[in-house]
Amino acid sequence: MKHKAPGKSDREGLSLIEIMKRFPDDESAEAWFIERRWPNGIACPHSGSLNVQTGAKHKRMPFRCREKACAKRFSTKIGTVVEGSKLGFQVWLLATYLLSTSLKSVSSIKLHRDLGINQRSAWFLAHRLRTSLSEKNSTFPGPVKADETYFGGKRKNMSKSKRSEQTGRGPSGKTAVVGVKDRGTKRVRARVVETTGRDTLQGFVREHADDGAQIYTDEALAYKRLPNHESVSHSTGEYVKDMAHTNGIESFWSMLKRAHKGTFHKLSPKHLDRYVQEFTARHNLREENTIDIMAAILDGGVGKRLRYADLIADNGLTSGAQA
Repeated sequence: MKHKAPGKSDREGLSLIEIMKRFPDDESAEAWFIERRWPNGIACPHSGSLNVQTGAKHKRMPFRCREKACAKRFSTKIGTVVEGSKLGFQVWLLATYLLSTSLKSVSSIKLHRDLGINQRSAWFLAHRLRTSLSEKNSTFPGPVKADETYFGGKRKNMSKSKRSEQTGRGPSGKTAVVGVKDRGTKRVRARVVETTGRDTLQGFVREHADDGAQIYTDEALAYKRLPNHESVSHSTGEYVKDMAHTNGIESFWSMLKRAHKGTFHKLSPKHLDRYVQEFTARHNLREENTIDIMAAILDGGVGKRLRYADLIADNGLTSGAQA
């Protein structure tokens, strides 16, 4: 029996027991993957043709394109973020459920324990799902609240050698993330950036705000001379001035940082943007039913692929994960 999701009276949530009853094995989970990916019938991911042979007795590729110009075999996983994975469809679906319903996300250690796979495979699986959650850019009608935040350890907690590498004050040595939130739709866009100069921050705001949209920021000089711009002065204790404030985007940063401290404990600069995209997408999907959030994640994985070798490049790890 479906239940209402906490705090959202018009949403339908799904319990873990309900998910297990609905998808008791790999076959039922794969059938849902197929239904989501090909609602009009199985289509060749190479040619797009619906003239497909199904049920072939092939260990990994049960479908074959009947078009002479193609004639390639393929599976449900080909052409998606799941491609190349040795993990079963049920594991993928359960991981998608856990990522969908965990407001502060889920660590690879928990996925390893809950799904019965090794931790490295769980880490790879989670990053592939985060890749699926990367949304297309769109503009907001406004008013738009813009702000930036920083991730990284405090200088006072660094070793002397590490501290000596850092220069400046405040966010020196940290990774910057810029974001905007639309007051009307409550949707968010955020991205890791290399610098927080005027060109970068104003470029991001212009990229995501409609022409003519009202823009609210703090008093940072980098935002000055934006069109239709109004700011509040946090340095003097001013946080709300009439309709101007940045509370919404700051609440989003708060959730992301609670996950940083409580779920992951450490987020490397190299992978930080995937976590940012995960939280952005989950925030934007939070009004949807649980099964629809899961479907959106799987739909977003079509046409994307993250290879393990690319994920760990230049970090000294070795390949060989199951996922």
